Amino acid sequence: MQAPSVGGVMLPRGNGQTVRLSRGASLTDFAEKINANPASLVAVMLNLGEMVTATQSVSDETLQLLADEMNYVVEIVSPEEEDRELLESFDIEFGENEGGEDMLVSRPPVVTVMGHVDHGKTRLLDAIRKTNVVAGEAGGITQHIGAYQVSTEVNEEERKITFIDTPGHEAFTAMRARGAKSTDIAILVVAANDGVMPQTIEALNHAKAADVPIVVAVNKIDVEGADPTKVRGQLTEYGLVAEEYGGDTMFVDISAKQGLHIDSLLEAVVLTADASLDLRANAEQDAQGIAIEAHLDRGRGAVATVLVQRGTLRVGDTMVAGDAYGRVRAMLDDNGNALEEAGPATPVLVLGLTNVPGAGDNFLVVDEDRTARQIAEKRAARERNAAFAKRTRRVSLEDLDKVLKAGQVQQLNLIIKGDASGSVEALESSLLQLDVGEEVDLRVLHRGVGAVTETDIDLATGSDAIVIGFNVRADGRATQMAEREGVDVRYYSVIYQVIEEIEAALKGMLKPEYEEVELGTAEIREVFRSSKLGNIAGVLIRSGEVKRNTKARLVRDGKVIAENLNIEGLRRFKDDVTEIREGFEGGINLGSYNDIKIDDVIATYEMREKPRG
Repeated sequence: MQAPSVGGVMLPRGNGQTVRLSRGASLTDFAEKINANPASLVAVMLNLGEMVTATQSVSDETLQLLADEMNYVVEIVSPEEEDRELLESFDIEFGENEGGEDMLVSRPPVVTVMGHVDHGKTRLLDAIRKTNVVAGEAGGITQHIGAYQVSTEVNEEERKITFIDTPGHEAFTAMRARGAKSTDIAILVVAANDGVMPQTIEALNHAKAADVPIVVAVNKIDVEGADPTKVRGQLTEYGLVAEEYGGDTMFVDISAKQGLHIDSLLEAVVLTADASLDLRANAEQDAQGIAIEAHLDRGRGAVATVLVQRGTLRVGDTMVAGDAYGRVRAMLDDNGNALEEAGPATPVLVLGLTNVPGAGDNFLVVDEDRTARQIAEKRAARERNAAFAKRTRRVSLEDLDKVLKAGQVQQLNLIIKGDASGSVEALESSLLQLDVGEEVDLRVLHRGVGAVTETDIDLATGSDAIVIGFNVRADGRATQMAEREGVDVRYYSVIYQVIEEIEAALKGMLKPEYEEVELGTAEIREVFRSSKLGNIAGVLIRSGEVKRNTKARLVRDGKVIAENLNIEGLRRFKDDVTEIREGFEGGINLGSYNDIKIDDVIATYEMREKPRG
């Protein structure tokens, strides 16, 4: 077959051969695979009506177009496959126990709790670990992914169980979608008074798709109208048949609020694990596992919660997690105690990484710092290329319906920033699953942990993206830059609210009624203790003015620590005042809220009705 000629240069023509390329590959990468001159491929693209440089990362569609023109078949390598090939190039096998059967020792089961919102997932986890996490949560929903280990006695033998504490089945799926098989057993929580709800079915389907054994916790048996038998009957329709009905699923009636039958539930988990699973791992090899959660800590740098799946992780080991690497400086268990080593199925907090890995990223221990750095850099480059390959435009949620109708935009671009990588991961996964027809494509251009920065606004400006701040705020300059450039920055503290608003915007139904107007910010310079009033913040008003009886939020290191606070007391010297203006000092009392520190920022705001467009 005659090879095509561009500008007098003969190009190789494929006969349907397959070319394997990674996401975000450039024309140079393509040219290397087929022994062609990159400049000639640029010329081919020009003939096809596309201006592309030789080194620019291009989309999958562009690669496909070029391949069709030259009679090649392009195979885009999946991230998991790409990562496996990368590790193989360093002679590392991930996901396998080394050695024979005699090297394997039993390990605790890893459990995820799933179910419908408000059916008591958080309260159950709370009852299991005997601490109260509900009070400090936004909307009663667990927003961070953590992990902890508990002990229970089964047949007079002490057994351990590891719990992964996720913000719902979105994060569970996000982790599994990245090839990180983290969970052995799912506990499905169903309220005895409500029965099976839409999210119950959703959670059930996620667990089934992952091929994970399920234990059903029928919660709220102490509530009026509770009918545990009805729950058993409803779940039979979905293939979960209780043992007492001749099936193989264990149902346990509990009350998380009263702490009833929690031991029976833990025993059911252990018995299900023993009956259905072979939970063994080699504890002697170099540690491997997954990052469950990670965030930036002001004093300690990048902090990651990792779950060791094989081997033993030790202080001083060199590890690589996603595109982060470093030497393990310290390890802490879920109670904050320092550990020297952690075996299979043990969750630990690790200090010493260069940056924040993503939730679900795999981690492994390697022999040399240099190897860790090379793996991390190649992973980072791959992610960067894939991000660059995404095409971009700009718009606000309110305008979206108009520009869609005008045909000005075919996709909604988002930049997601959050307080922890687990929340960001769960949010991204949920948004990408929204079904809004074929009119619009939703793309997440960038996601990260920490405050919204000028770089984020810069990216949004150039790509017509909307910025979502989840439990974080924009830093000072970024706020001004967003206002100047007209970038739509939205702040949320509950996952479901983000999903509802984005879905409403995509369907053209978003009609904002109220908008938040910032009144002023105050920086805490001193904290005074009062036996009568609690902690009083000695502040300097940084911007605007602070008024008594207005709403406030507390921001620490760019992260929102507390929402829906009230400015209950305002003083200048010894006088009670109604407002303090910019540049003046004063005292602020946030009522019963006392967790304030020097350098925290109190941001005050009010909700004003916004005219409908």
